[in-house]
Amino acid sequence: MNNQHLITNYYITHRDELLAYVSSRLGGRAEAEDVVQNVFLRLLTSTKLITETTLPALVYTTARNMIFDIHRHRANINDYEHYIHKVCSEELSADSVYSMHEIMEHMERGLARLPENFREVYRLHIYDGMKVSEISDFLGDNYKSVEYRLGTARKVVRGYMQAI
Repeated sequence: MNNQHLITNYYITHRDELLAYVSSRLGGRAEAEDVVQNVFLRLLTSTKLITETTLPALVYTTARNMIFDIHRHRANINDYEHYIHKVCSEELSADSVYSMHEIMEHMERGLARLPENFREVYRLHIYDGMKVSEISDFLGDNYKSVEYRLGTARKVVRGYMQAI
């Protein structure tokens, strides 16, 4: 039985079970449905050998890792919001703090200085929260090439943001 058929059968029989698992850890069904779909998409695009024995563990490990990524992302956003609140209330006036919209505009101007393939890698990493390996798989590009483009894009955006 090939991977695609095996994964499809597992999806049909165990989707609701996995959805309940993810929902209980994220506290919302809509986001949980996205995670479940992404788990199976990732498995379907995987080139690794998957068997009936390894599939359940692989599904739950992938789901758990995606849940951890979501929690880590939420923690980073929370930390950033607390930092901005602290800076605004202690050191700076409200007029001197950039709004999120202004920061995004500045980042986009910095990104505009880069070739499209560098911008795409940066956006996938920053906005979609993808890791270098995930971007590499998604784009079908070499890992080192994606890593180089992300590093270069970060330097350019950072330099642009510091210059303003």
